[in-house]
Amino acid sequence: MFEYSGAIHIHSTYSDGTGSVSDIMRYANETQLDFAILTDHNNMKAKDDGYERWHNNSMLIVGYEMNDLKNKNHYLTFGLDKVIGSYERLDDGELGSVLSAEEYVAKISQAGGFGFTAHPDEKRDLMPDHPPYPWLAWDAEFTGIEIWNHMSEWIEGMNEKNKLQRFIHPLRSIVAPPKVTLEKWDKLNSKRKVVAIGGIDAHAHKQNIMGVYEVEIFPYKVLFKSIRTNVLLDSEIKKNNQQTFHHDKEKILTALRNGKSFIVNNYHGSGRGFRFFADYDGKTYMMGDDVNYDKPGKKIILRTLVPEKSLVRLIKDGVCIDEVESMECIWDSDEKGCYRIECWKNGKGWIFSNHIRVL
Repeated sequence: MFEYSGAIHIHSTYSDGTGSVSDIMRYANETQLDFAILTDHNNMKAKDDGYERWHNNSMLIVGYEMNDLKNKNHYLTFGLDKVIGSYERLDDGELGSVLSAEEYVAKISQAGGFGFTAHPDEKRDLMPDHPPYPWLAWDAEFTGIEIWNHMSEWIEGMNEKNKLQRFIHPLRSIVAPPKVTLEKWDKLNSKRKVVAIGGIDAHAHKQNIMGVYEVEIFPYKVLFKSIRTNVLLDSEIKKNNQQTFHHDKEKILTALRNGKSFIVNNYHGSGRGFRFFADYDGKTYMMGDDVNYDKPGKKIILRTLVPEKSLVRLIKDGVCIDEVESMECIWDSDEKGCYRIECWKNGKGWIFSNHIRVL
């Protein structure tokens, strides 16, 4: 397998971010991102202006983030050349789709695109200028879930005592995806395949601190060292080759759509080399695959490889059924269920795999 590391959920000056696309991609190269996915609100102007291409060794893919008329149900949308539906101006000046979340999720799928519910369980009130934008349309047939969002966790864990510290050290405060989101994700996978990504929600907002000086919250270069989604491909992509760009872009998007990926907090290590796979009846299955368990009594062998020693947890149907400090783990099972891996370092989440579903 060929592994590529990317940052997802990025805003530029085409919506409410403070950085130009050129600056963002310069930081992407400096932090050795293989790809970055831009998700400006309700527009794909960066694509129209020719920015979707290789920028030296970092690929820019342009998607968009849409929302409803209540500014809820934000959906990170990929695989399309234009936005879906019509929009109206909201009271706060932002745009909202006239379609319901169920409708735009369905129309995006019908048009050949796919998407992920953004920051689905946001719940906060400390910063009035940044209210929560939760996902409420849980009956919609979305492709996947953004299980980990840096900005959401950073804000929701803030209080008056730790506020300054979190501004100064935005990476240290991130611990793990919300338990409620992981629980929903596991439960959904018992009914249908729902894949996951991690996002940074980068805006590079500037904030006045203590009425004295202004700081940039979540600088792009800093956040590119945080939560990433690493994809696994069957074939190599050709970096900085514009002629093969569209073909290579589709490889990455297909891997994200199918869950051939894992989420890693790069602050604790790149995670490169992590693998989770299953052997059954002479075949090997990867993250994102479904195993047809049609030979009762024949064991399924689950394996994981970790590039550094960590606390490895095997999760089945949302419950931790084993944990061990190791770099390589092997289990066998003769039970159906949805299996995934979590790796932890010093009490903080590091790697979260997509599921292997045994049906």
